[in-house]
Amino acid sequence: MADNAADQTTPDDAGSEPVSPAKKRRAKIIILVLLAVVVVGGLIWFMRYQSFGKFQQSTTDAYVQADSVTVAPKISGYVEQVLVAENQTVKAGDPLVRIDARDYNAQAKQSEAQIAVAQANARGVEAQIAEQQAAITRARADLAAAETDAAFARNEVTRYAPLAASGAETRERLSTLRNQAQQASARVVAARAAVAAAERRVGTLRAQVNQALAQGEGARAQLEAAQTNVGATLIRASIAGRIGDKSVRVGQYVQAGTRLMSVVPTTDLYIEANFKETQLGLMRVGQPVKIEVDALPGVEIPGRVASIAPGTGAQFSVLPPQNATGNFTKIVQRIPVRIQLNPGPATRALLVPGMSVEVSVDTRSARDAADRIAKEQEDHNERIGRK
Repeated sequence: MADNAADQTTPDDAGSEPVSPAKKRRAKIIILVLLAVVVVGGLIWFMRYQSFGKFQQSTTDAYVQADSVTVAPKISGYVEQVLVAENQTVKAGDPLVRIDARDYNAQAKQSEAQIAVAQANARGVEAQIAEQQAAITRARADLAAAETDAAFARNEVTRYAPLAASGAETRERLSTLRNQAQQASARVVAARAAVAAAERRVGTLRAQVNQALAQGEGARAQLEAAQTNVGATLIRASIAGRIGDKSVRVGQYVQAGTRLMSVVPTTDLYIEANFKETQLGLMRVGQPVKIEVDALPGVEIPGRVASIAPGTGAQFSVLPPQNATGNFTKIVQRIPVRIQLNPGPATRALLVPGMSVEVSVDTRSARDAADRIAKEQEDHNERIGRK
């Protein structure tokens, strides 16, 4: 009777349904299984975190970027033609805008005229030099004749002087010969002065030729500048990409350096991710990156760390912070990291600069770097202490 009473179920104090021992055992088994699953899951999560998770550095402060080119004219003038439309795809060298070139063509023609004038002046002076060279030749011939006459007159004076002294010739004859010798010497001096004057005149004319040639070179330089300006009236795309932020209109007067539009490259896109400084300890160039674009949920794009900025974003701001003034509150700084994208053609076609992305950098390749750095610094401190 006692054994039969023990096998019977007993109601609880509230009068609820009796619970059989089999159900209790099943409940205990379920609880134990759940505990085992939680423990095993926790161990798996912990092991995965230690081997993988803690080396993944991610941020949502990241955006698609491109090195866009601002299109601006080199010269000022009125816009004659706008040859592209907003969002149009262009290749490097494609014409974008044409500026009225009439003023610059006139400047080029004026420079050409100045070159022609300078060349004509040079040729005219060279003709004068040729004439002066002929005059120099005649003057030198006259000088040679005068020197011959002067030498003959001196010889006559020398020959007649003893004769006049002996009475064989009259003194009047000797006086006449001496006068002739003096006149011949004077003609020699005059001929030499004429030759020197003609040669100086040639030097002056050669200087005028050089001056004309220099004016021609100056005009030629002005012509090259004018031709450059004429070529600059047609603005071309310096890179391939798409036209964006176009503000130029036909008939608009534009100043040199005024922004007209931008050319956004569609192939050289990259990610600029701003990581906290506490995340960069193990980050290195070349590490793999997983990229998820907000516009393409569920699509994972591979990439790699291309470079790390040499300073925080605050250091390169227009007004960098001066923490030495006023109260100080420590703020975790962010450092820009450039990430190279490796999307497929279809994905690349959908990406535009400014899109928000989430990136995750796998830093496992530098997992031992922290220990090496700590050991190196410890050894360095010991060496300093020994000194």
